[in-house]
Amino acid sequence: MASSLLPPRPVSPLVPTRAVSLFLNTLEKKFTGSLPINKIRNSIRCKRLEIRAVGAASAVSSNLEADDFRHPLDKQNTLLFRAIPGLDELGKTLIGPVSEQIMLLQNIGTSIQVSENQLTDLHQLLQEAAKILNTEAPDLYVRQNSVPNAYTLAINGKKPFIVVHTSLVELLSKKELQAVLAHELGHLKCDHGVWLTFANILTLGAYSLPGLGFIASFLEEQMYRWLRAAELTCDRAALLVVQDPKVVISVLMKLAGGAPSLADQLNVDAFLEQARTYDKVSSSPIGWYIRNAQNRQLSHPLPVFRAREIDEWSRSSEYKSLFSQAIRKEM
Repeated sequence: MASSLLPPRPVSPLVPTRAVSLFLNTLEKKFTGSLPINKIRNSIRCKRLEIRAVGAASAVSSNLEADDFRHPLDKQNTLLFRAIPGLDELGKTLIGPVSEQIMLLQNIGTSIQVSENQLTDLHQLLQEAAKILNTEAPDLYVRQNSVPNAYTLAINGKKPFIVVHTSLVELLSKKELQAVLAHELGHLKCDHGVWLTFANILTLGAYSLPGLGFIASFLEEQMYRWLRAAELTCDRAALLVVQDPKVVISVLMKLAGGAPSLADQLNVDAFLEQARTYDKVSSSPIGWYIRNAQNRQLSHPLPVFRAREIDEWSRSSEYKSLFSQAIRKEM
């Protein structure tokens, strides 16, 4: 889940003046949810008006569906995973009321819950991302942890929640944080659901939860294969929200080896070149074997691979078509 080659952004033939834009933004803030923005657009004879969220254009279709941006590997591995007889029911049974209560109470007792009255900037970033992705915003918690990370848990139809570590908040800019939140929302949008929770429990090392001991080793590799594919889908969700591949790739770069003190020296273009180098080195038969062995036990694809994937998708016709559809609906 950021290249000097930015995706083309929709350009209106008639761009509202700064004064008109500021006027509409002011009205929208005062009357959120009740102001007919579309009528105002028509009244000033603007065919298309770019409503912005944290500085990024929210021009994605309001009817966005998960399969509009789901990665092909996600589709393929989800079908394979769900083809295992009885696995879905087994997972829901094992992650039952006891496990659910353990994780819920752990978050309430050891984290800060984000709301309109608590960590309001993060709350706003989440709400804006959820609106763009056309999905409901889950609960959000911030937890004290020195390892930069964020994850989503969704259990048995209960309201899901996202957990963000404090070290990640310190590491990323506001826009990058929104990319992370959008990535996590992508899991919920795509209904990764109970299997995402299952995989997160494994990667967090929670083998001691009731009923999970034997299945952890039995399904670990299959789950990791599925989760790696799901991560590629959710990197796309992040791009749809922030609409700048540099931001998404910057997150991946910082997770690979960033630090707050190094932020102003990090170079996204250099990291993309590093990704291309990795592809070249791993293209030989020996390199291919080592690459697959390297990835087999990972819960997430390698950062350089994710960077290259999101850079390519940002320049694809599939990505651009999501904005074209939104423009046609607004005209």
